[in-house]
Amino acid sequence: MNDCVVIIPTYNEIENIESIIRSVLSQHKSFHVLIIDDNSPDHTANKVILLQEEFKEVLFLEKRAKKEGLGTAYVHGFKWALNRKYQYIFEMDADFSHNPKDLEKLYNACHLGDADLSIGSRYVTGVNVVNWPLSRVLMSYFASVYVRLITGMKIHDATAGFVCYKREVLEKINLDKIRFVGYAFQIEMKYRTYCKNFLIVEVPIIFTDRTKGQSKMSNSIIVEAVFGVVALRLKKLFNTL
Repeated sequence: MNDCVVIIPTYNEIENIESIIRSVLSQHKSFHVLIIDDNSPDHTANKVILLQEEFKEVLFLEKRAKKEGLGTAYVHGFKWALNRKYQYIFEMDADFSHNPKDLEKLYNACHLGDADLSIGSRYVTGVNVVNWPLSRVLMSYFASVYVRLITGMKIHDATAGFVCYKREVLEKINLDKIRFVGYAFQIEMKYRTYCKNFLIVEVPIIFTDRTKGQSKMSNSIIVEAVFGVVALRLKKLFNTL
C-alpha cells in the first residue's frame, strides 16, 4: 500500500481539479489523493468521479452534504487516512498556490529527516509569495509574527496550509477537539503539535496565488484567527487544550 495521501478540500474548484490531480499523481514519488468536496455547486465532485475511472485505487473522494469549512474537511480527511494506515498525511490547496513538485520536499523532511510535521513555508527564508497584493502579504506575514508572540512557537509561517504530518502526530492530537475552520485551524493544528513536543520543520517554498477560481478568504476567517490564537494560549495555560 502507498504510504502517502494528499488531502485536498474543494468547493467550486472545477477549473483546477483535474489539473491538480494529474499533477500530484504524476510526481516521481507516488502519492494517493483524497478529495473532500463540500457539495460544490459547480459539480467539482462529478469531475473527480470521472477521473476515478482513470486513476483507480489512487484517487478517492469524500463528498459532504454542505459547505462546512476547511478545518472540518481536513479533520474528516485525517480520520479517513488514519483508518487506512497511511504513514504520511498531507494538506494541500487545489488551486496550484502549492506546487505539487514540493510534495517530495515535505515528505523527505519527515521520512528522511527528523520532522514530525513539515511545513511548506513562505517566510522561513524571506518572503516567497508571487501575485499577492502587498496588503495581503503583510497581513499574512504579520499574522505569523503575532502567532509567535502569543504562543511561543518558533514558526515563521503559522498559517501555512501546505504540510505533511507523520501519522503519529495525528494519532496523539484529539481531532474531536479541533474547533477552528480557517487560518485559525492551521494555527491550532501546529500549536497542538508543538504542545505535544513533536518536531516541526519549515521547508522553504514559493507560494503562487491562484489564477483560476475564487479565493475563499473572508473577514470572518481573519477574525477567527486573531481571537483564536489567544483562546488557544489561554486553553494551554489553564490545561484545557
